[in-house]
Amino acid sequence: MTASYNIPASEHQFEFEIKRSQFICYAAQASHREAADHFIRSIRALHPQARHVCWAYIAGAPDTTVMSMSDDGEPGGTAGRPMLKVLQHSGMGEIVVAVVRYFGGIKLGTGGLQRAYSDAVSGVLEGLPLKLKVSRQQVQLRYDYALESAVRHVLSRYDVEDEQLSYDLQVSMSLQIASAQVQAFKTELTNHCAGAVHYPAIN
Repeated sequence: MTASYNIPASEHQFEFEIKRSQFICYAAQASHREAADHFIRSIRALHPQARHVCWAYIAGAPDTTVMSMSDDGEPGGTAGRPMLKVLQHSGMGEIVVAVVRYFGGIKLGTGGLQRAYSDAVSGVLEGLPLKLKVSRQQVQLRYDYALESAVRHVLSRYDVEDEQLSYDLQVSMSLQIASAQVQAFKTELTNHCAGAVHYPAIN
């Protein structure tokens, strides 16, 4: 899985006109397929009179297999595929785009449609606010109270979130750490604590 990647920070739209056909492209975050489907339905509801609402999404990290596209009545391969290709080349993840087309009476041809739908997505990505998504992995630790300061010392050097502690005969800790750092973190912690930290299996 990609260690970190850009995702949309908010929704954005971009519109332009070609030979009297109006193209409006919307982009939003979609961390899973259901979120992408919901967004596409909301755009259709906004434009009930539109001739076409074509779409594409990558619902996860850039290398996920959860992706899809639709030409929505345009000639096969002229809308969804070029749109998805732009998303794949952007390196972004968790993104859905929908392009609304109002037909202006002049046919654009196969090549013209492919360019128009590609340009629509490229245009919306140019102005899209982004934030960095870091891939994380859950890790559980168990150690004696005497090791608390040593564990804290190592933890301070890593990208860690969502710490949860419980105190019993030993200290148990659950945390989310950047996936790219997991191996180095465990190695340093083991060395620093002379092998006295245990990693219980995650249920």
